[in-house]
Amino acid sequence: MAAETFPLLMRIVSASVSVSKRAGNIIRDVLKKGELGIVEKGKNDLQTEADRSAQRCIVASLHRQFPKVAIFGEEQLSPYEKIDESMIEAGFAEEVLKETCPENLRKVEDEEIVIWVDPLDGTSEFTQGLLDHVTVLIGIAVKGKAMAGVIYQPYFNYQAGPDATVGRCIWGVIGLGSFGFEKRYPPENKNIITTTRSHSNRMVTEAVEACEPSEVVRVGGAGHKVLLLIEGKVHAYVFASKGCKKWDTCAPEAVLHAIGGTLTDLCGVPMQYHHQVQKGNFGGVLATLQKHEWYVSKIPNEIKDAFRQEPDGGPVQMTRL
Repeated sequence: MAAETFPLLMRIVSASVSVSKRAGNIIRDVLKKGELGIVEKGKNDLQTEADRSAQRCIVASLHRQFPKVAIFGEEQLSPYEKIDESMIEAGFAEEVLKETCPENLRKVEDEEIVIWVDPLDGTSEFTQGLLDHVTVLIGIAVKGKAMAGVIYQPYFNYQAGPDATVGRCIWGVIGLGSFGFEKRYPPENKNIITTTRSHSNRMVTEAVEACEPSEVVRVGGAGHKVLLLIEGKVHAYVFASKGCKKWDTCAPEAVLHAIGGTLTDLCGVPMQYHHQVQKGNFGGVLATLQKHEWYVSKIPNEIKDAFRQEPDGGPVQMTRL
């Protein structure tokens, strides 16, 4: 059956799964060649040729297939840049289209959707050889809420030997579920919390400690942290910083919510992902599979007060390629 006969949302998810795998190939090829082309965008904020090329592929491919849908990408690339046709991925993932679209999402229109793209989440770790931290994130928001997401892990299983299959794709739709991994719950007698490994400060540390961790796991990438959460390796993801962006959390939030988890700011307020929203998650990030309100209650009020109000500002700019 032709992909055009399926609901718009499922077609976007299917195309996103397909192009995420293509982006993973691009990332692996860049690293294999050894020409990373590192650019420093700011303090502890790097960009590589893998980031740039993966975004060109993802945004151009999705824009070609869904020209009326708003797409925001992390990397600031020229909207007039000509993209080689070899970078366009036109395929659809059959494993998505065989699933039934939730009733409430079957009639979603183009103008109700925003796609948030982080072509390489965990760039710093990528440059340091911590390859299992790296993910490709494609989040799909409907009417401002994260409703579907794709997390592609290009280096999953990369140390398993020369004959191992490297890379995996996890995707989810709220109301349908999440696929591509085995959901597990963390040990009941512990309280393991994951947070940033490269963007820590006093407030980040205090927020984590206030949640009474038995162990703290410091890793890179929002996508990687949520993978640890959904696979039962940690109990919560706590990040008391304004450095996280919408493209970091949209896809992970949808995948997490689709299996019953929760991702909000530190005050428990849901994220917004409409096309005029500020790109920064100025309220910080708190994600859990269970007991979300307990973790919200443990964040000190002085920290919540520091993250309660988003600054004024104009809308983020749409990436067009």
